[in-house]
Amino acid sequence: MEIGKHISQQYNHELETLRNSVLKMGGLVESQSKNAVKALLDRDDDLAELVATSDYEINKMEVDIDEECAQIIARRQPAAGDLRLILAVTKVITDLERIGDEAEKIGRFAIKLARKDTVSEMHAELTHLGNLVLEMLHESLDCFARMDADQAMKIVSYDEKIDNEFNTLSRLLITHMMEDSRNVKNVLRIIWCARSLERMGDHAQNICEYVIYLVKGKDIRHTSTKQVRAQYFAAGE
Repeated sequence: MEIGKHISQQYNHELETLRNSVLKMGGLVESQSKNAVKALLDRDDDLAELVATSDYEINKMEVDIDEECAQIIARRQPAAGDLRLILAVTKVITDLERIGDEAEKIGRFAIKLARKDTVSEMHAELTHLGNLVLEMLHESLDCFARMDADQAMKIVSYDEKIDNEFNTLSRLLITHMMEDSRNVKNVLRIIWCARSLERMGDHAQNICEYVIYLVKGKDIRHTSTKQVRAQYFAAGE
């Protein structure tokens, strides 16, 4: 799929600007997510405070991009691939905003956990989960930037790995909590952070699904990965 195929250069410019706005928002969300994970793992309360109080920037970008989409629809009455692009953008920015919300939650919990030893005891597990989520988010944004449906299909499968990591970490944390009731409150905070990371992975998966919709014209939500591959990718559609 290509942007820039219209006779009107202004229309081409509007679509390219819209795409770049999404990528800019994605870059900010990715930065916030990295800082949230770093603040949690390093027990950095200053960085955690920054993450917890910066979500308004992401919210404003979502509102501005939504307005861009509305104006293009009103002026251009887009059809086919152009309409899919605008619809995909409205969905992608919603998921990006929600990833930003999850990063903010981690930041708020990280402030309270900054001086607790509980985090260091689960450092390896949290690091692994955090790295998986950040990698998935980065790859999903890269797929959107390149409009690469094949790569997006591969990234969708990351979510299962993240779910498995989250389940493993949850079991460890529950065991830890049962062994020492004094840690209940802080262990629960770590579980909530892990849940936020898992939800970030869900939203990154959604972005990949929108890329597939944008390029293939097929809505694969609520469809098994195996079925999607068989229907839309194995035959080289």
